[in-house]
Amino acid sequence: MARVSSPAVSATPVHVISLGCARNEVDSEELAGRLAAGGFTLVDDPDAAAAIVVNTCGFIDAAKKDSIDTLLDAADHKGNGRTLAVVAVGCLAERYGSELARSLPEADAVLGFDDYPDIAGRLDWILAGGHHDAHTPRDRRGLLPVSPVARQAHAGGLSVPGHGDLPTGLAPSSGPRVMRHRLGRGATAPLKIASGCDRRCAFCAIPAFRGSYLSRPVAEVVAEARWLVDNGVREVVLVSENSSAYGKDLGTNLETLLAGLARVDGLDWIRVSYLQPAEVRPTLLEAMLATERVLPYFDLPFQHASAPVLRRMRRFGDADSFLELLDRIRAVRPEAGIRSNVIVGFPGETEADVSVLSDFLAAAGLDAVGVFGYSDEEGTEGATLSGKHPDELIAERVDRLATIADEVSAERAGQRVGERLQVLVEGVGDEGHQGRSAHQGPETDGSTTVAGAPANLAPGTLVWGKVTASDGVDLVVELEGQ
Repeated sequence: MARVSSPAVSATPVHVISLGCARNEVDSEELAGRLAAGGFTLVDDPDAAAAIVVNTCGFIDAAKKDSIDTLLDAADHKGNGRTLAVVAVGCLAERYGSELARSLPEADAVLGFDDYPDIAGRLDWILAGGHHDAHTPRDRRGLLPVSPVARQAHAGGLSVPGHGDLPTGLAPSSGPRVMRHRLGRGATAPLKIASGCDRRCAFCAIPAFRGSYLSRPVAEVVAEARWLVDNGVREVVLVSENSSAYGKDLGTNLETLLAGLARVDGLDWIRVSYLQPAEVRPTLLEAMLATERVLPYFDLPFQHASAPVLRRMRRFGDADSFLELLDRIRAVRPEAGIRSNVIVGFPGETEADVSVLSDFLAAAGLDAVGVFGYSDEEGTEGATLSGKHPDELIAERVDRLATIADEVSAERAGQRVGERLQVLVEGVGDEGHQGRSAHQGPETDGSTTVAGAPANLAPGTLVWGKVTASDGVDLVVELEGQ
């Protein structure tokens, strides 16, 4: 859970809580920027806030529960005499709208994506005692043309989180105008390159409430990257629902965007996330492996390795094609970091399918793997399929595959002992200076301890060192010259 704040000014105080993925984090900073422009000040302490805005996640059951629990916890602050309203925004709010408002009276309002452009006005109204009618959810894929090349012309009047301009005053007058107000001080920040998804994976409900795929123009993304650098960022993590599809609605591609970002002075690391394995074309692979400042880091959600299961999931590939892709990456950059997610227990999955996945994980040697148990998501094809498995069997398969994944990832980390790595220092912990190596994505892929670092080594510093030890996926490096 990330909590966001900005320096206090004489204005109505608001506290924002951001849940879920890095894409949601960008959306929270957009909302914070709009609120700041509308006369609000953001505060760290929820008890000091007149309003608490919870940016919810609506992806899977666990995330939904976390969002509901957070809203209920936020509502408890209304007894402090200062907090007047709790407002739900984000994916859960957009996906369920009026249904969420009826079932959760503790929230004073449920706002959808269409409310974002005037979030400050909506919050002013709610704090003044006004009632906001929650929206009736709709399939947002119908808001844009089916043809990707026709979408940009129709996107002007559509509210898409992370796209568009902010009112004057949010960015420095000498810099780019961005729909964002940076609230953290870390050297890493997510950078949204697109929203929505055109894929129809049988287990995923995201396209219905996030809408069809819509890319941000190259110049807009590059300008925001420059603004982030001006605000202390050295690493950007490119986020979207499907980064490999970037630019298909603009007549461009991710390769072109990476080339533009690589020319941003002061931007040292460019990390790409959410690449669809079946869409990693040769030119994209070459660009990611050869472009200076683009990290040799591949976030490839394989989801499974058995061809029959993948077809039922409405996805492509198999174990052999995935291993061939990994071989192509490592033939050029043996040190490349590769992470993935897999789903076990999908309807119709057999023990033979589980064995295929198990063998694949053992052979792939991934740096990090998230293993998730399947659960029905309403409105998806998966919820209608036969061959459902009992929860107990799914849990057993998760445990079995997670054990294999952990062992393989630990072995991969151990193979890095003796390797020379660059590390982004993020802070000081009990064991000394902590950071991440180039193959470690934020929060998910482990960390690196910089042994023997001088006390004045500042967060945000990039250093080189040699790996001397590993513990699970975590590493220890000795600074060069020490």
